[in-house]
Amino acid sequence: MKLARNLLLAACTLAAAATALAGEAEIRKNLPARIPQFPAIDEVTKSPLPGLYEVRVNGFQIYYTDEQGNYLLQGNLIDVNARKNLTEERIEKLSQVSFDKLPVKDAIKIVRGSGKRKLAVFEDPNCGYCKRFEKDMKAVDNVTVYLFLYPVLGPDSAVKSRDIWCSKDKGKAWADWMEASVKPATAASSCDVAALQRNVEFGRKYNITGTPTLIFSDGTRAPGAIPADQVEKQLAASIN
Repeated sequence: MKLARNLLLAACTLAAAATALAGEAEIRKNLPARIPQFPAIDEVTKSPLPGLYEVRVNGFQIYYTDEQGNYLLQGNLIDVNARKNLTEERIEKLSQVSFDKLPVKDAIKIVRGSGKRKLAVFEDPNCGYCKRFEKDMKAVDNVTVYLFLYPVLGPDSAVKSRDIWCSKDKGKAWADWMEASVKPATAASSCDVAALQRNVEFGRKYNITGTPTLIFSDGTRAPGAIPADQVEKQLAASIN
């Protein structure tokens, strides 16, 4: 009897796997055929909702479809019982960055106090929220901040980022501009600013769409200018 149950379970598992593979194949074939401009499909997986498949494109963009690719949905899938936005959770998971994988050589390292805690921040020098965040951060001590200049708000952001990056004291040039609106000296044309382009490419790869974006040592992300007390709570949680 036990052997029969195990065989039946194995057969059901194989049948489910075969159905999932068949659904993926149909979706990959049908969606591009029916929507020629549809982006290249990165991944097709079953969603938590029976009969609904998740279609991932462009790294982080999520669509939903049936197993034949006859219908296409764009929007958030909500688990109303758990009160969770499953689409947002999925995108957050896909775009999570391991702190030890951050290219810190392309960041400005700012050490406050002992520097024992770690935080990475992507900021644009023309971002008003970033300026507010920087003023709040003065209350946060014993932290090493890896500041990634992320000039995404326009050409002037690229100019200011270049001048700050090429300053003799990058951290001071950044603080002077963000806290007191003191413009950095114009950078020499020979200054290597390839790091700034790498920062932009890294941000696009990991779905960093706004500034400031904070990344804590445990990989947790926080978009927006969160207040100093929230930064403190998250720094404490990230080392526990």
